[in-house]
Amino acid sequence: MARTPWLTIIGIGEDGPEGLSPASRAALEQADVMMGSARHLGLLPETTAPKITWPVPFSDGLQVLQDLKPRRVAVLASGDPFWFGAGSVIARALQPDEWRAIPGPSTFALTAARLGWAIEQTTCLGLHAAPLTRLRPHLAAGRQLIVLLRDGPAVTELGHYLDGQGFGDSNLTILEALGGPRERITDACANDIPHRDFSHPVAVAVACAGAGQPLPICSGIEDGFFETDSQITKRPIRALVLSALAPKPSELLWDIGGGSGSIAIEWLLSHGTTRAIAIEPRPDRADRIRRNADRLGVDRLIVHLGSAPEALTGLPPPQAVFIGGGLSQNLLQDLHQTLPVGTRLVAHAVTLESETLLTEWHGRLGGEMLRIALSETVPLGPKRAWKSAYPVVQWRVTL
Repeated sequence: MARTPWLTIIGIGEDGPEGLSPASRAALEQADVMMGSARHLGLLPETTAPKITWPVPFSDGLQVLQDLKPRRVAVLASGDPFWFGAGSVIARALQPDEWRAIPGPSTFALTAARLGWAIEQTTCLGLHAAPLTRLRPHLAAGRQLIVLLRDGPAVTELGHYLDGQGFGDSNLTILEALGGPRERITDACANDIPHRDFSHPVAVAVACAGAGQPLPICSGIEDGFFETDSQITKRPIRALVLSALAPKPSELLWDIGGGSGSIAIEWLLSHGTTRAIAIEPRPDRADRIRRNADRLGVDRLIVHLGSAPEALTGLPPPQAVFIGGGLSQNLLQDLHQTLPVGTRLVAHAVTLESETLLTEWHGRLGGEMLRIALSETVPLGPKRAWKSAYPVVQWRVTL
């Protein structure tokens, strides 16, 4: 018969032991030590087993936990510990046979049950330690969101943020201490939050409404979404770049010569698991990339200050690379020698010299060459005429 792991992660709600399953109650009764936040430990009755308050920062508690081994330890976490909870962090620090988990109902499930929302059609976000800007890609009239917040004051901050994005008409259902004796539910409009304190733990259900501009879900969003000093891959070209790069879940992009960060940001907007590093030699542009990424809800973008190829040393290997600036023989040679087989490379050239360079490498490695020549209408006296942009040559190859 398999031995019971020394650690049990127990999902507990605001109703305390009353809401626990028989298995969770048995694990608590058998525990030699209990560990969790002060709020969770306070839900339990007096017991002979010692209670240890999880320290701040959270990572410090992992060593405390390891030092308790092999005593039987019960760790208390909110609701479902593996849905924006502590469960995955603890599990990664231990061997698979050292722990087990007994989840409880998540706050998302309890909220959906209160409101009658189909949870599979609702976006669920945990923003305990994340900026409100992560909401930006999800904001659109008619969308339903359930958001977990770090504390009561964050409710007012959420209302201000939604209003600032043009979604001040959104209906908010503010749910405090859901499922317990302190439960309180308040309906409000995002632009008219009641002037009172809200208690932790708090979740907010958002029924999005308003005239705010949603982020398009296609590649090549409007240039106006980005702050720029005119160093930006323009919308039609950007759509072709993203199509050539072909982002896939969990993949990493190197965006060399980040400019405004538009390529890396759209790569990240394509899927929640994608990753990107923008390499930019100018500090002012690097700061601008960070601001654009934060404002558009992809603060996971890493901005690496420096010039390629020197700045590429030590970076994790990518699945795709875009060269939008700084194209040189040395850079292409370095990428050819160091990138893993199968890496997708897309490079752009505008000058005759850089076009010659790409033509040379296309002859060596193959791939596809595309010449992009765009024109747009401009006034010409009382009439209109076509104005051509500089043509762009795109080289696309899989190494």
